[in-house]
Amino acid sequence: MTLLEGLLWLTLNVYHEARSEPLVGQMAVALVTLNRAYAKHLPIKDIVREPYQFSWTFQKNSYIPDDPKAFLECLKSVYAALQNRDFTNGATHYHLDTIHPYWAEDYIFLDQFGSHKFYK
Repeated sequence: MTLLEGLLWLTLNVYHEARSEPLVGQMAVALVTLNRAYAKHLPIKDIVREPYQFSWTFQKNSYIPDDPKAFLECLKSVYAALQNRDFTNGATHYHLDTIHPYWAEDYIFLDQFGSHKFYK
């Protein structure tokens, strides 16, 4: 996988998972994706496309962003995440604060950024 392909998949994940979040929330989603890729020694594309890990990959008919301006903002957030330390403290999972997934009790809650709770 090329660097550009990884950057594209990372940005697509932030776009579909957190485009309505503030910068810190978008960066946190990017960092989770990066942390998973690092922990599993897999390319970003493979992490994003793992079955049932990121809901947009199985809920959407098309991965193509329909809001180019939001996509570019997400790209900026990804770039900021790549340029800064991991402020999520190694988070590998997250969920919206309005839901309570069954798996959350098996992980350590770390923090909340925007409307997502982060765990490892």
